[in-house]
Amino acid sequence: MSALRLLAIALILGATPLPAHAEEDADSPVGWEIGAVSDYLFRGVSQTAGKPTMQGGVSIASERGWYVEGWATGVDFGAGSPSVEVDWSVGYARDLGEALALDVSLNRYSFPGASELDYNEWLASLTVADDYSLTLGYSNDVWNTGSTGLYFAAEAQWALPHAFSLSAGFGRNVFRDSAVTGVRSYVDWNLRVARQFGAAEVALGYYGTDGRARTDFGRTADSRVVLMVKFAR
Repeated sequence: MSALRLLAIALILGATPLPAHAEEDADSPVGWEIGAVSDYLFRGVSQTAGKPTMQGGVSIASERGWYVEGWATGVDFGAGSPSVEVDWSVGYARDLGEALALDVSLNRYSFPGASELDYNEWLASLTVADDYSLTLGYSNDVWNTGSTGLYFAAEAQWALPHAFSLSAGFGRNVFRDSAVTGVRSYVDWNLRVARQFGAAEVALGYYGTDGRARTDFGRTADSRVVLMVKFAR
């Protein structure tokens, strides 16, 4: 499905009012999302060789703050590589005050048919005033290489007129042993504009990495524009 067709569907469905029963279910503990991207990036690096893919997920949350999530996307690492990534998360989120929120989770990145790529990562995020966040990621076996990996990220978003929003993010990927991972520590960044259309969100972003990433990952780490269309509840 082309990016223009996805955008057209988003505009049509987003402009359609939600049925009454859907609005009543807004507080349901079960959430879902489905969408598509013109290129799936993970921390600035394409996981689909620059090609579009579908994505979707389901989450269940309790009133006490515990939650479980499952999410899947297409991937393409080359001939003989897995075609699907499935991520699982178990976490706890709570407000620390009127303007602070904490989210801690254990994440499992898995690739059916290629378990040698599976690994775990802890993530902790602190959000301030709903619009500013700091994230720390830790894995003692990043990419199943046996090396420790750390991720530091900061993101901010600003509301714009007519239901638009602007966000900017910066991340630092640190690897204890680059000889094992085959990749040196690097920086990624992004600038994104998004708009809500009812249940749909359409976003257009520009993503990039530093020279180290472009050297070690090759063209998959080149700067690029990405279109995303997502429907969620």
